[in-house]
Amino acid sequence: MKQNNLTLAEQKGFYKLSWLERIAVGSGDMAQNFIYQTVTTYLLCFYTNVYGLDPAFAAAMFLGVRIIDAIWDPILGALVDMTQTRFGKYRGWMLIMALPLTALMVACFIVPDFGKIGKEVYACITYVALSMVYTTVNVPFGALNAALTRDQNEITILTTARMWLVNVAQVAITYGVPTIVIAFSGTMDTPEASSGWLSTIIIYGVVGFGALLFSFFGTKERVVISKEDSAKVRIADLFYELKNNPPLVVLSLVFIVAFGIMAIGNSAGTYFIKYNIGDEGLVGVYNVISALPALVILPFMPFLRKKFGKKGLLYLSLVISFVGYLGLFLFPADQVTAIFIAQTVRSIGFCVVGAFIWSLIPEAITYGEWKSGKRVSGIANALIGFFFKFGLALGGFVPGVILSVTGFNADLAVQSDAALFGIRLILGAIPAVLVVVLIFIVSRYRLTDEQLVQYGKEIEEKNH
Repeated sequence: MKQNNLTLAEQKGFYKLSWLERIAVGSGDMAQNFIYQTVTTYLLCFYTNVYGLDPAFAAAMFLGVRIIDAIWDPILGALVDMTQTRFGKYRGWMLIMALPLTALMVACFIVPDFGKIGKEVYACITYVALSMVYTTVNVPFGALNAALTRDQNEITILTTARMWLVNVAQVAITYGVPTIVIAFSGTMDTPEASSGWLSTIIIYGVVGFGALLFSFFGTKERVVISKEDSAKVRIADLFYELKNNPPLVVLSLVFIVAFGIMAIGNSAGTYFIKYNIGDEGLVGVYNVISALPALVILPFMPFLRKKFGKKGLLYLSLVISFVGYLGLFLFPADQVTAIFIAQTVRSIGFCVVGAFIWSLIPEAITYGEWKSGKRVSGIANALIGFFFKFGLALGGFVPGVILSVTGFNADLAVQSDAALFGIRLILGAIPAVLVVVLIFIVSRYRLTDEQLVQYGKEIEEKNH
């Protein structure tokens, strides 16, 4: 039965999305990976081997940026919830901030002739600015996902499409970036590679900028709070959510640990292939394995969720990834085939974890709306975004500290045994331990699909 061209379910917020809109949303996520994920994946290696920063300084800088984020992200989240733009509540931010985000990505990979202190100051300014501007795109984009529909099955399909495109970007990042840099410069981890890095980053920035624009034009906001309710939102709502929204708190911890695992392990890949295995030409192949399994597995994620349940699917995926990380730590460097198999196993497990947890954010937002009467999507995504970025920052901080402590020296073609062991710790042992921690955190997430359907119906009945 149709009413005003909408089904009754759609009038209650349970919208079905077209494939064009699903792809447009996925393009927005893909764009942010082309820009921000490219930076987080390669910036530490670029800073230490090309730019010339000391690993300890780079680690301190990565941590310092997260402290700034702790202040900035919640403020931005509240601002998003309190404001409207002529292009919509969330989409306008994506349009307005797309160009500044791209420009700052490029700026991070410029090597200025400023001397040691000048270069350290320049690196700090550009990386801090990039992180802050990224928040102005990422938080509204995350809130946009919750503004499309309340239908949990639709959100799972949407997340699957998003993460599939994200992994397309990951293939382009993990395999394409080192390949293109080497094609331009003949190397990727010496000062002579600076121009190759800059040219490559410009290419990826332009692609990311175009994908963000497509996401803006291809999406439509539907489940949003009114202007009157927007005016009632306060920064203090952040503390209310932290106190009264257990699913959001658990998800925040899930994100910091999950993306900490991913970033720590990924940051060691280039070092491990170059110094432990001793074949820089394998960097692209090794890295691309982290994304390829997802292209095959993620289309089946809605089916897997129905078969195992959301927590069962997460547990299974985490156990598989633990086995892979353990193999990366234990297999000798001369057993290249075994190492690549372990990387494949790790990727199979963690691609599901990294994709699926994004579909849980709208659940926490719905719970918060049911509990408080306010749909503070911006604040919720700011919290998640902060912990997501904090997790990614661990990929710079933890490896930077360990490389420094174990005596890594970028000027040496052959590293000491201590440095090689440190690289192996970063690659497999530390992520494996954190996977166990993540399993415990996931066990604390207790929001069921049946509860969410009931909460959504009750919210819509109150609103209409």
